[in-house]
Amino acid sequence: MMGTQLEAAAGGLITAAMKAAARAEGVSAEAVRRQVESGRAVIPCNPAHKNLRPAVVGRAFRTKVNANIGRSPEVSSARGEMRKLLAALEAGADTVMDLSVGAGLGRIRRRIIAGCPVPVGTVPIYEAFCRADGRIERLDSQLILDVIAEQAEEGVDFMTLHAGVLRRMLPLAMRRKLGIVSRGGAIIARWMCRFGRENPLYERWGDVLEICRRHDVTVSLGDGLRPGCQADASDAAQFAELETLGELVRISRRAGVQAMVEGPGHIPFDQIEMNIRREQKICSGAPFYVLGPVVTDVAPGYDHISAAIGATAAAFYGASLLCYVTPSEHLGLPTAEEVRTGVVAFRIAAHAADIALGIPGARQRDDAMAEARMKMDWRAQFRLALDGRMAAGRFRKSGRSIPEGSDHCTMCGRDFCAVRASREMRRRAK
Repeated sequence: MMGTQLEAAAGGLITAAMKAAARAEGVSAEAVRRQVESGRAVIPCNPAHKNLRPAVVGRAFRTKVNANIGRSPEVSSARGEMRKLLAALEAGADTVMDLSVGAGLGRIRRRIIAGCPVPVGTVPIYEAFCRADGRIERLDSQLILDVIAEQAEEGVDFMTLHAGVLRRMLPLAMRRKLGIVSRGGAIIARWMCRFGRENPLYERWGDVLEICRRHDVTVSLGDGLRPGCQADASDAAQFAELETLGELVRISRRAGVQAMVEGPGHIPFDQIEMNIRREQKICSGAPFYVLGPVVTDVAPGYDHISAAIGATAAAFYGASLLCYVTPSEHLGLPTAEEVRTGVVAFRIAAHAADIALGIPGARQRDDAMAEARMKMDWRAQFRLALDGRMAAGRFRKSGRSIPEGSDHCTMCGRDFCAVRASREMRRRAK
């Protein structure tokens, strides 16, 4: 969707996607076009994804939130993952990734694509490894390419591809406390160790791009050597891979394929700005898609909070797409309710960053909330809340119904309510 490909698509699907994305952002289609042509924004939009509502991912626009769903070999089912999809969409996820592993992957993925109006992403190496029966010696580059092609034909909008993990980087990763924590990165690393050869995705990147260009699949360059703990953050392995990702961004753009770059997982808060700035420079401004980042390693059960803290900083300094973290991170596969909790936590993080950045219209909802609170208009407050269901439910837990004209809550009571007092003083001053 870059350069000549954009020009060739004028008046067709891509132009329509730009217009739809522009309407959703409240900006001109020309503004979207300029950002996409420059590579600073992407619109994941596979023509085979028939019910897609296009969205633009880029720093000039509202920060987006991704929700990961997908079964494991031990837990969940297609029905369970569809419940998670519904929870993610109801909570406001902008994109969804199917990270399923195990049996029946194609069936689950096709159901997700058919039922999902937002862009859908996958990690093809998972299915390739499953087709190889979990045996590295049965995995080869042609199998990986076949899976990429099949998923593209089905309508996958963006794909995480761990093409930047190279053989020379593996000794650096083995010095870490936690080694390689990316599933895809670990599969590629094991393959290179087993055969003594270079990353097959890197070696056949031209073939990968031909498939992606043909189906308008956006490349999401996976961070296979992302740090998995605070001690491993910003190390030589992470930044060696980042240099290669910058190279792959430039190759992808020349081939007419949209590209974004995935970012680090566990990063101390004071290193977030440096990491974002470094990615922007090395990867020529490609949209940055970050997992969290998680800013402390000691909050299992609350990692959605730890990660949301890092996510606001990441978005403020330049990340465009935030991959959510749920309360079950590091503990197990999330439930549908935990998916919902993770999406809401990251929508809060994204919204806070957009306000701080002055994204047009970002604070409009907050100003409306302030007015509703001054009026004690409870229904308006629940409607404006990022999670109105939670807000209304918590209000009722205080033992209150929602009567029209109620002028206080149970926090302060009637006589100690400062907002009620302010309203009274305002009336007297008129």
